[in-house]
Amino acid sequence: MMTQFIAVIDIGKTNAKVAIVDKENWSEIAVRTTPNSILNKAPYPHFDIEGLWKFIVQSLRALNETNPISAISITTHGASAVLLDHDGELALPMLDYEHDGPDAIKSSYKKIRPNFAETGSPELPFGLNLGAQLFWQQKLFSKEFSQVQSIVTYPQYWAFRLTGVLATEVTSLGCHTDLWNPWENKLSSLCTLTGWNKLLAPIREANDILGTITPRITDETGIPVDVPVYCGIHDSNASLYPNLRQRKGPFSVVSSGTWVICMAIEGNNIKPDPARDTLVNVSAFGDAVPSARFMGGREYDLLLQGNTADCSDANIATVLEKKICLLPAAENRSGPFQGYAQKWQGDEPTDGARYAAVSFYLAMMTSVCLNLIGAQGPIVVEGPFSRNHPFLDMLSAATQRPVIAASTSATGTSIGAAMLSADDSEIAKLNSAKCDREIDCTQSNHLISYADSWREAVRNIQR
Repeated sequence: MMTQFIAVIDIGKTNAKVAIVDKENWSEIAVRTTPNSILNKAPYPHFDIEGLWKFIVQSLRALNETNPISAISITTHGASAVLLDHDGELALPMLDYEHDGPDAIKSSYKKIRPNFAETGSPELPFGLNLGAQLFWQQKLFSKEFSQVQSIVTYPQYWAFRLTGVLATEVTSLGCHTDLWNPWENKLSSLCTLTGWNKLLAPIREANDILGTITPRITDETGIPVDVPVYCGIHDSNASLYPNLRQRKGPFSVVSSGTWVICMAIEGNNIKPDPARDTLVNVSAFGDAVPSARFMGGREYDLLLQGNTADCSDANIATVLEKKICLLPAAENRSGPFQGYAQKWQGDEPTDGARYAAVSFYLAMMTSVCLNLIGAQGPIVVEGPFSRNHPFLDMLSAATQRPVIAASTSATGTSIGAAMLSADDSEIAKLNSAKCDREIDCTQSNHLISYADSWREAVRNIQR
């Protein structure tokens, strides 16, 4: 059947959504959202999988009524896998990766954890290394873990719910998990040592059609039973995927959401520093992608508390003239400045001036991440930050490179996931239809002076 309306299940750490992407112009034409809640109850804080499933089914049913769905694709946050028993039910709840449980036995895990040279995964706190999650669950919940028959990566879990087909996929396996060797395109030595290699579901390509929806899903949603379901992709890689199919390197992509993920394509050959939260991601094509990240969306929410007052030119001028800077880090458990406490240089601003100063801070943090991974060429910004003008201007000035504000989607991830279904002619259509905006502030003396001042202040706190 012709595929025009692609339903995308897009599960972020903070919010979840189901969107309809129209392949005629590669745009979101309908969306339903819900908070991604954490259940703080036994046996440990975990995601509300059944609550999300109810939301997904209801959304698919409602969206299909006005835009007949002809294919389904999936993208989710990383650092997550689902443990299934013989019947395909949860053997254990899916751990919230910000829970500190795995830290309690970190010393034992470090004895078997592969080094950075093998996996490109930095040592991260809590459950941010998926291997640490699995190790903790296996040790502390051995009875339940003994019932595990399949480990599936998170996007592929939802594909399983839709099709009954089990799978894993490399963009999720290669996302700071300790489970993947990105240079040899194979499971890491940890998987063999622990026996998890026997439990991990078969590896499939992100753009593989795993199957069609089951008759039960048809009954619950009204979607025809022959509608295909694509394997799915990790969310940051969903933002990267369209660019890999449209652009030639060198370039970099900044995927913004709860996390700001910076990814360099054909940049300078710089050895990533795991102490600065740099890592090696894996693209949908199986290639190693130097990456760096910080919780920029989380910091934005913490610092502004929903107060996004209009930011005037006068507000921006005041912040630039007085060099009002926020120094890292508002969220210091990850990112390039772990352990540092945020500090204002100059009077702490309010209202529009605060928005400008916070936006500049996030841009400077992003520039640090891009520098750490040797990024070169234009910078493509996806997601909410692509609409933040002070952020974009400062990022261009700080990096001395043009910035492209991607305009195809509210988040970038949904379009990328939908494009798993695209052929070359449809990619060409996207290239002719897109209206990305290019920003070049590389000659702005005021912005450059501010960026230099911020860097000098950071050097001072690092001494």
